[in-house]
Amino acid sequence: MPDASAFAATPTKTSVRTPLAVQGGTPVSATPVPFMVVGLSDADIESAMKVLRSGMLRSAAKCAELEARFAEMSHAKHAMTCANGTCALQLAYEPLFRPGDEVLVPAWSYIATVSMVVARGGIPVFCDADPRTLQIDLADAARRVTGRTTAIAATHLYGCPVDIDATQALARRHGLRVIYDAAQAHLATYKAKGIGAFGDAVTYSFYATKNLATGEGGMVTTNDDALARQIKLLRSHGETDKYLHESVGYNYRMNDITGAIGCSRLDRLSRETDARRAAAARLDGILSRFDGLAPAAITPGASSAYHLYTAVLDLGKVRCTRDQFCDALKAEGVPTAVHYPRPLPDQPALASFATDDYPVARRLAKTVLCLPMHHALTDAHFAIIEAAIAKVLSAYRA
Repeated sequence: MPDASAFAATPTKTSVRTPLAVQGGTPVSATPVPFMVVGLSDADIESAMKVLRSGMLRSAAKCAELEARFAEMSHAKHAMTCANGTCALQLAYEPLFRPGDEVLVPAWSYIATVSMVVARGGIPVFCDADPRTLQIDLADAARRVTGRTTAIAATHLYGCPVDIDATQALARRHGLRVIYDAAQAHLATYKAKGIGAFGDAVTYSFYATKNLATGEGGMVTTNDDALARQIKLLRSHGETDKYLHESVGYNYRMNDITGAIGCSRLDRLSRETDARRAAAARLDGILSRFDGLAPAAITPGASSAYHLYTAVLDLGKVRCTRDQFCDALKAEGVPTAVHYPRPLPDQPALASFATDDYPVARRLAKTVLCLPMHHALTDAHFAIIEAAIAKVLSAYRA
């Protein structure tokens, strides 16, 4: 689930108004606040170099170590590395539903959650977003269940777990399989448990911008022994022994260079996640002092990993579009990103599956924005963010 737009802090340009700082004023900060912090530490590089020096580049000891440690940290019985987060979704989906099955999916998410349903031959049934948490609206999902519905694929969006109790209750009522897309939610918890403890399978991405970033890479976790075996077979050509293939599969293995980087970054993931949560609390405090820009609500009982810090602009309280607002913040030294500029039913590749209006998702496409979020935000950064929001909201006040 790559967040490519996170590399460029400027959202899609629709602005027709010159940003405030360019109108002859002095910007809040001439040095932009970093939107995110990416890159490898010396320890990460040395871990990769050890594998390179060993010559054992294929999936081996470091991938196995990453699997064992990640399973423990996410409270899952099994964890299986793979090539990327999209492969993780495909590996999870293939054993859990069949071509022609209807799968409940979020209308508001990254495309991989749904495109891999289509790749499996499933029929995605879009469900609107919850207007407070921005997660899949489970009441709307319940209304869309039919006799052909066999699964629900729910995203833990922006790093925040969906309402897992409600998801599992819906699944029990209708005999559905549950796959959680946790590409953005490493170390998120629900009711003090790691999110790997829930559902039939959970998928993760280690893309270059993720909280646990290895460049590319993914993981599937499950507590089901039989499903874990199926996924391991699918991941490596159905091979049970050298040149003995029980079933047809793929080559979706991770390599040990990637595994080594993952293990090194896992050493500090817990404290970096704690720092993100502290940063989110600071941003919550800042936004609480303003009217017109509010953070997405956190699911009750959940602890977000804050891959992104997402806020919603109240267009009734400002005289600008969301994109104009973002342009103005950027001019004041605060970059933003938009996740996402359109709901999935409006993507050309998926439009044929849209059967209804999705009012919340379509409204979010015009009102959401992401503020800087990472483990290295400083007091000075927060001061810039607060001053910039105050200045822009004041100038655009309706």
